[in-house]
Amino acid sequence: MQIIEDSLDQLLKQVAIRTNKVANRDAVEKSVREIIANVAENGDAAIKDYEKKFDNVDLDSLQVSQAQIDQAYANTDKKVIDALNLAKRNITSFHQMEVEDSFVDAKQKGVIRGEKIVPLAAVGVYVPGGTAAYPSSILMNVIPAKIAGVKRVVMVTPPQTDGLNQAVLAAAKIAGVDEIYTVGGAQAIASLAFGTETIPRVDKITGPGNAYVATAKKQVFGQVDIDMIAGPSEIGVIAGSEAVPSQVAADLLSQAEHDKMARPILVTDDRQLADNVSAEMDRQVKLLPRQEIAQAAMDNEGFIAVVKDIDDAFTLMNAVAPEHLEVQLPDAISYLNQIQNAGSVFLGFSASEPVGDYVAGPNHILPTGGTARFFSPLGVQDFMKRTQFVSYTRSALKKEADAITTLARVEGLEAHARAIESRFDSK
Repeated sequence: MQIIEDSLDQLLKQVAIRTNKVANRDAVEKSVREIIANVAENGDAAIKDYEKKFDNVDLDSLQVSQAQIDQAYANTDKKVIDALNLAKRNITSFHQMEVEDSFVDAKQKGVIRGEKIVPLAAVGVYVPGGTAAYPSSILMNVIPAKIAGVKRVVMVTPPQTDGLNQAVLAAAKIAGVDEIYTVGGAQAIASLAFGTETIPRVDKITGPGNAYVATAKKQVFGQVDIDMIAGPSEIGVIAGSEAVPSQVAADLLSQAEHDKMARPILVTDDRQLADNVSAEMDRQVKLLPRQEIAQAAMDNEGFIAVVKDIDDAFTLMNAVAPEHLEVQLPDAISYLNQIQNAGSVFLGFSASEPVGDYVAGPNHILPTGGTARFFSPLGVQDFMKRTQFVSYTRSALKKEADAITTLARVEGLEAHARAIESRFDSK
């Protein structure tokens, strides 16, 4: 990967250029808009046409039967089942700590205020197909929804010419998915947002996908809620002279292999480490089955920045706002307060990013593309909604009536003021 060594100001400018690129997606936007309109109007028929066109699969039925799911679970290697169950336990124990309670406040005489927290009724989860299968993502999307109390969790995933991945179906059973449909791409997002003859609409759509899926989620937002607009995966590593180059390189490649547009970034105050990690990545990438993908990510999106000191490293990485951030420094946890922008943080030499991908428990559905500046990881809160409530006695309202009518008339809303005054008109 390219090594950049410059002043902090210049590095910040280069990071802004590198990480704020806006892809020209006019063709994708237009295509997705047409797909969504077609599915909204023609339902199942449109979906089947698109699956034939895009995935080369003729579908008689869109829904995966319970018998198919059970058979896939039975056919999945016990070692895989055990690993999924371990992940489920850890994901569950972590996300149970996120549950929020409703509250009621009655401290002011005659006034009751509060907030009622309830789960969404139905959620759709998109599970990618294509070049890799992600049973772990099913657990990460579904378990928080179930902890929140969502009654109906629908999974959509592209059909495959040789059948759905068995581990994906097994993970769906373990996580507690209620319905599974074989539909992918923008047409899957449209079906969840608008409903079809077979697929009832949902209230929210979560899960990662390609540019067409991400664009579709953006276009249906407002019709339904979405988790975030996710882009290619990212990993940032902050490391000093104590880090092991082969381990840093391996961690950077763990995300580079996801996508040609993935972004592996190392920031260090040690030029020798930078050189050694670069050499290790060149060596290790040749050993990967997904070498072509990882090499493209290294060449086009990755870089190593050499800074004056570790404080500058955190300043620079906060500007990147990476999806995943590893801190490979002694006493790594002591640096936690210096991290302002990151999706998920991995502290210490043994906290390799794949720990979080699979079994640690924190969610791996994370903000990308610098959106960790304002987005958060997927969690239980994303599957709940808040409803506020208030109750006033007549005497309590009388105490505040003048303030209400004053503000109403300042805003030119006379009917607002009269609605309050009507409670005190003589009869």
